[in-house]
Amino acid sequence: MQISELNFLVAEDHDFQRRTLVRMLGGLGAKNVADAADGKAALDIFRDLTHRIDIIISDLEMPGMDGLEFIRHVGATGVPVSVILSSALDPTLVSSVETMTKAYGITLLGAIEKPVTPQKLEALIRKYTAPKPKAAKPAGPAIPLEEIRQGLKNAEFVPFFQPKVRLADGTVTGAEALARWLHPQRGIVAPYAFIGPLEENGLIDNLTWMMLEKSANLCRDWTASGLDVTVSVNLSLASLNDPGLADHITEIVQGQRLDPRRMILEVTESTAMTDVGRALENLARLRMKGFGLSIDDYGTGYSSMQQLSRIPFTELKIDQSFVLSATEKETSKVILASSLDMAKKLKLKAVAEGVETRAHWNLLKSLGCDIAQGYFIAKPMDTRTFTDWVLNWAPPE
Repeated sequence: MQISELNFLVAEDHDFQRRTLVRMLGGLGAKNVADAADGKAALDIFRDLTHRIDIIISDLEMPGMDGLEFIRHVGATGVPVSVILSSALDPTLVSSVETMTKAYGITLLGAIEKPVTPQKLEALIRKYTAPKPKAAKPAGPAIPLEEIRQGLKNAEFVPFFQPKVRLADGTVTGAEALARWLHPQRGIVAPYAFIGPLEENGLIDNLTWMMLEKSANLCRDWTASGLDVTVSVNLSLASLNDPGLADHITEIVQGQRLDPRRMILEVTESTAMTDVGRALENLARLRMKGFGLSIDDYGTGYSSMQQLSRIPFTELKIDQSFVLSATEKETSKVILASSLDMAKKLKLKAVAEGVETRAHWNLLKSLGCDIAQGYFIAKPMDTRTFTDWVLNWAPPE
């Protein structure tokens, strides 16, 4: 979309800076620019349905209704809009406001430190894309529980695999098994449609056993064909409360003739805190059996350091939110680098999720991350596609 086709709203209390921004937008080709000296006046313009606003350029420090409150009210309207933050505040504070803006459901194009230049402003405007219409949410559960039960009974749930690749040389080291439902009528059903109902009705372990058995079976075949890989399977929140969990997992995996050292069990930070005694017993026993243990979504749970100190993890899986923003936000980059450094000192393999671009790949490689996983490498795929993909995979040069 051309800049001349977009509608802008400038919220800035400083008269000279506001006029400069309006003039700058005009110089870039904008034909429809409204402006306001504070948040309240800007909100009145935004709420006026006769004036559609595509992009808001807002200061944060304004008298009366400041930029923070203004953004909150804009988000509450539910009207799709993009925002560019303009501020001379501390970059750390601006970074926090960026996160807040996204939390309010507003598309953030970026933040510019004052003084604003035409080049920086145009670069952010060029990131604008017209909002897509929101899909209507289905009323009530999409799939009846009895239908899900029948799917379990018929063993219709299968693992799809997302590759894990060593950054140093591009070698495929393994894959994470992600549950999919091969429904006879509905086709491939994603996890959001069945994980919740299974957990709420005490059936999640049934899915876990199925994923363990099928993943172990496939990994055994891969290693037999010469692939030196591991397979990662997620453990559910409720599973660690079962004192017989470790023995049952071992029985399933060894029953498929797979060495437990070929399997990594992923546990979220919050999972390990549900029942500390039983969780530690199960996890310690699994490590004794040879299984790898991964702390999943690292950085998003409570008391991360405590979890690392008391649970015998072998792998630290950094949450994708830090990876995705590390190329743009200095705070995320620092957290990412610190997490990787800590993993190295603790002798844990570091896995980065959410690697979606070459920039992410290059940054992680430069920071010394061990393993990458994400759409830049490959999306989750069925076992046949995964096998073919491994044979044809060529790492980025």
